[in-house]
Amino acid sequence: MAFSEVLAMRVRDALGGGEQISEKRMMGGICFLLNGNMVCGVDKTRTGADRFMFRIGKGNAAAGKLQGGVVVTMGERSMPGFYFVDEAGCTEKNFKAWLVAAKAYAESLPSK
Repeated sequence: MAFSEVLAMRVRDALGGGEQISEKRMMGGICFLLNGNMVCGVDKTRTGADRFMFRIGKGNAAAGKLQGGVVVTMGERSMPGFYFVDEAGCTEKNFKAWLVAAKAYAESLPSK
């Protein structure tokens, strides 16, 4: 599992910490969870480019596309509500918007 520790630290710093936040290696990288629900993750493409993955929910598809995200596909399975965002395309303002949407979605789900 390859991922950028720099991007992971960016997420850690933005999420803060606390008991509700946890990390889990999964989906080919590292994912950050709030009360057991995925908020976002960090991994690398097959070509080695760093990227984020945000879970904002199926109901936010229009916002995901508007922000420049690409729907996650694992194998042949499309995962609506999950979006890849390349590191290069994720400015600080864009990153905050993605993270706010992903955190809000995770907060709307029951704790695991």
